[in-house]
Amino acid sequence: MSPEQDHAETRVLPAWLYPAAFWLSLPVLLLSLVMPGAERLGVWFMMAVPALAALVVVLTNWSRDRRVSVGALIALIGLGLVVAVRNLIA
Repeated sequence: MSPEQDHAETRVLPAWLYPAAFWLSLPVLLLSLVMPGAERLGVWFMMAVPALAALVVVLTNWSRDRRVSVGALIALIGLGLVVAVRNLIA
């Protein structure tokens, strides 16, 4: 099996993104737990991490794997629509 044929889904995100997001999220979540009024920061951060990952997928894989990039772009558009409709309702 050639390197190009081994599990393409494991090569979608850069290797540095998951550990960086994990170690950045720990202090943000701790801060949102101990500081009164900072819970919104933790909620928004936890919503932003998957959106950032989808954006990285779109930008880094567009020329290599268009299907994955289009799927991530559709997910980002759907998230934007959810936020827009929620703001209209609220």
